[in-house]
Amino acid sequence: MKVPTLSLLFTVVILACLVSEGQCWFSSVRRGASFAKGAVLGARDMYRGYRDMRRANWRNSDKYFHARANYDVARHGPGGRWAARVISNARENWQGSVSGRGYEDTRADQEANRWGRNGGDPNRYRPRDLPDRY
Repeated sequence: MKVPTLSLLFTVVILACLVSEGQCWFSSVRRGASFAKGAVLGARDMYRGYRDMRRANWRNSDKYFHARANYDVARHGPGGRWAARVISNARENWQGSVSGRGYEDTRADQEANRWGRNGGDPNRYRPRDLPDRY
């Protein structure tokens, strides 16, 4: 499977933002622009977390990278948290239906996603001996 390009990821986030529950552009232009910026920066950080997870290729590190990516994205405010929720849910729904990993693994991934997105320390899930650069 080819990893989607960053521009495709940004496009998907912006389109989803425009059609989401009226959170983006409809309240005010200024707040909408701030929300969209957070969503785009959040999507970038989610991609970086995914890329780091793939590069590390470290046993039992999946939950750590889920929590860390969501933690990083939450720094970008409501737009970032929204992007983290949308991307995390889409990823889990896709993997759950395609890979057949099972409910328990998906549930554990989502728990790590929420933990990080709500400001929890990602190191709770950090595997022993994972290189310090992650």
